[in-house]
Amino acid sequence: MTLAETVLGAAFAGLIAYALFGGADFGGGIWDLLAGGTERGHAVRDRIERSIGPVWEANHVWLIFVLVVLWTGFSRGFAAAVTTLYIPLTLAAFGIIARGAAFAYRKSVGALGMRRFFGAAFALSSLLTPFFLGTVVGAVASGRVPPAIGAGDVVSSWVNPTSLLGGALAVLVCAYLAAVFLCEDARRDGEHALAGAFRRRALVAAVVTGAAGLAGIAVLRADAPRLFEGLTGRGLPVVLVSVVAGLAALGLLLSRRYVAARIASALAVIAILVGWAVAQYPYLLLPALTVEQAASGRATLLALLIALSVGAVILIPALLYLYTLFQKASADQKSPNRVRGHG
Repeated sequence: MTLAETVLGAAFAGLIAYALFGGADFGGGIWDLLAGGTERGHAVRDRIERSIGPVWEANHVWLIFVLVVLWTGFSRGFAAAVTTLYIPLTLAAFGIIARGAAFAYRKSVGALGMRRFFGAAFALSSLLTPFFLGTVVGAVASGRVPPAIGAGDVVSSWVNPTSLLGGALAVLVCAYLAAVFLCEDARRDGEHALAGAFRRRALVAAVVTGAAGLAGIAVLRADAPRLFEGLTGRGLPVVLVSVVAGLAALGLLLSRRYVAARIASALAVIAILVGWAVAQYPYLLLPALTVEQAASGRATLLALLIALSVGAVILIPALLYLYTLFQKASADQKSPNRVRGHG
């Protein structure tokens, strides 16, 4: 593995972490949106708020990490992507800001109307943000980002069948991950009725996501043939791992083995992302810009790798401690007045 591939691999690991943790975070907002009226949806919304409250800002560290690594280590490809895809990227950024502000403010206002307003802003931003991020992935994966600054069409690059499929799948995967994660959170706190409710949501989301994925095969074959060939060629073994992990997660959900279902669900998402990377390798931007061509100079990459290694020693243990700290909450801390961090 070359130095450039090692640095890009670190960025890809950050992308996987954001897809899992940030995805589940966004998914919580999607279920907030679908929870129902103020009274009927209160228990669901309270459970979601207690689960994501301590970590919602920390999850975006992974997105910042990915952007900084790409900007520093692969500036040519990064510049081409952001100047072509600035519309969905800007909309996603606004969504992240609006979501965070609404999540914080809706707990500090007393008027019911304002709480509903901020709640709606939080929920809608949780839906739209992963959609726009998914369209960006679809644009890159389908080869619609030329390797030059501002060379791509700023509309058709992300408003196309593959990008729209990517956006829809991103929303569905976020909803699925959140439901699976919330099952165990509710069960751990003795909220068995809520655990069952999220279990049903997870099963429905899994079926809908699987159906969308199957339908997407035809979309990729017609609209992104190079990506389709990669996924059904050398990327096929990894895609099959994703399918097997997804089916295993379904079985584990049916048997109410929620911790194992979390692991299997995470593996399914990781495998499909790895399948995309394998299908696209060695290109950073299809069909002409390879990883080596996009990489910065050796001195820059080496300095970046050293900085990442030192940072990982501090960041990863801190995040692991943060996640595990709130996963060990006991049942007597499940009231709405428990401590909730804001980043």
